[in-house]
Amino acid sequence: MKKDLVTEYDLADEDFDLLFARARELKRFLKEGRPHQVLAGKTLGMIFEKASTRTRLSFEVGMYQLGGLAVFLSTNDTQLGRGETVADTAKIMSRYLDAIMIRTFAQKTVEDLAVHAAIPVINGLTDLLHPCQILSDLFTIMEIKGDCRGLKIAYIGDGNNVANSWINAAARLPLKLALACPEGYEPDAALLTRGRKEAREGICLCRDPEEAVENAQVVYTDVWASMGQEAEREHRSRVFRPYQVNENLLSYAREDYIVMHCLPAHRGEEITSEVIDGPHSVVLDQAENRLHVQKAILETLMKKEKES
Repeated sequence: MKKDLVTEYDLADEDFDLLFARARELKRFLKEGRPHQVLAGKTLGMIFEKASTRTRLSFEVGMYQLGGLAVFLSTNDTQLGRGETVADTAKIMSRYLDAIMIRTFAQKTVEDLAVHAAIPVINGLTDLLHPCQILSDLFTIMEIKGDCRGLKIAYIGDGNNVANSWINAAARLPLKLALACPEGYEPDAALLTRGRKEAREGICLCRDPEEAVENAQVVYTDVWASMGQEAEREHRSRVFRPYQVNENLLSYAREDYIVMHCLPAHRGEEITSEVIDGPHSVVLDQAENRLHVQKAILETLMKKEKES
């Protein structure tokens, strides 16, 4: 694994298994009340240019449980918001901190931060990708299904950062990905082209959600209007209405399907309350596993940095 987690491509095949094995162990330690303060004395800087619930909680609590300290920095708390360059910020933070997690808009901001920082940089979310979310989702699938390899994942809705990260995951691991998105709301074209070339089990993009969900073991959705798209919400609601994940759509999935959503959910829009609260939903497991997987990421990157 590289010193940073900027995209899913920073992980080799074996890195997925190592991270998931450690996350499983750390999750067990927490449940058993076993101390695991492997990052005592370490400090994580958390830059938030976008609002957050799960990302902030999971990283902040995770660092505490690992024995370290997490420092929250909003846009108003840093000189980035007043014109300081990403390069200067990265170099200065490298003198104070042991790692940086950033949740921001542009993917280039994370990439530039990683280039200029002497410490690990973790992508907490950008408009293009959400790698920590997808790693936690894959871990959740493996917990429930035993493995994610060979499974059919159906992603229904907006071709946003979560959809893009699923494309990258399907290019790195042997899982079959079917995406159903309305015309004009497809995932990133360059990522999709590369993913289709590299995916061992295939990636397909279609308009019909029933086609995508057919025989799927995992059905995944996300909000129709992401942060920054609130003004488009009414229009998007009309466009995406046929893409709602409901009981009728799920009748096309395998009998043992699970339903996933990265949250927050707009109940009655992209997913019904009946489904998200139903017996096939693993939404709360996903949310919890952000904590355990990110602890494994933090430990792996920070201990590697110490060794180097």
